[in-house]
Amino acid sequence: MPLQNRSSRGTILLVVIMVLIMTIVAVLAAVLLANGTKETSMQLLQWKGTGTTKNLHEVILGRCYNYITTVNPELRDKDCQKIWETMQKAFIYKNPCNITTEDYQLLLDLASHPIPCNKSLFWSKTNDLVHRYTKTNHNFLTLEDTLLGYMADGVSWCGNPSSPGINYESCPKWSECESNPTSVYWKMASRMFAEASCGVVQVMLNGSIEAGAFRSNSIFGSVEIFNLDPDKVSTVQIWLMQNIGGPASESCTGHSITRLKSILEERNLHVSCEDNYRPVQLLQCASDPDHADCRLCTNSVQ
Repeated sequence: MPLQNRSSRGTILLVVIMVLIMTIVAVLAAVLLANGTKETSMQLLQWKGTGTTKNLHEVILGRCYNYITTVNPELRDKDCQKIWETMQKAFIYKNPCNITTEDYQLLLDLASHPIPCNKSLFWSKTNDLVHRYTKTNHNFLTLEDTLLGYMADGVSWCGNPSSPGINYESCPKWSECESNPTSVYWKMASRMFAEASCGVVQVMLNGSIEAGAFRSNSIFGSVEIFNLDPDKVSTVQIWLMQNIGGPASESCTGHSITRLKSILEERNLHVSCEDNYRPVQLLQCASDPDHADCRLCTNSVQ
């Protein structure tokens, strides 16, 4: 009997050891499989554009709080944390070429605000000049002077279907796919800015571009002018600015400006145009006061 008991105990011990070995093997296999899945999930889609701005969370939150605190305190009740969370949800873990207007709709609803009449200033190919002007003349607002534009100006972002959900290495250029996160965002924000504009609105265009100051494929030419409400907007004033020293590629009678006037008039919008709008030209001359163009400008002011 003792011998039989020892034999039974040996068999049981052997079975326990085999179960332990099988358990360890299963655990190791699971770990290796998990690591393999993790490595696969870490693969990022490759694009030609700049990746998501580092510390995007902090950048967007900081700009939002600064805007509602110092730039436009009337918006102090905006929920910046919710705005960020909604923005992130619009693109994280998504293919950056499959973003829709529905993805951003809640964000735009949360961050939008009224635009005072007679203050909207649109622009195309005059980025630096127009924002130098609005910094010195607070009677006008560009899209980048609104909360939606202020938060996103100069930053980039896009998601990735697999972990970590955000691509910090590269994002699609506008030319790679139309429905990318920044393109959809700016088109929606531009549409909303145009729809909210009222009274007399201005647009600053570049008269030193050889291809023409007005481009129908620009955001202004393809989105904003078609969302101006003729029942709210009385006049569109075109400021056609040429670089100090030229070239003077186009004037208010030029081909592309004539085409722009025609589009606006067909939408029952009154249009005016001024070459080298003097207040903006004086700002240009502040950077090069001794240039011949600026001396002529000074003489004309006298």
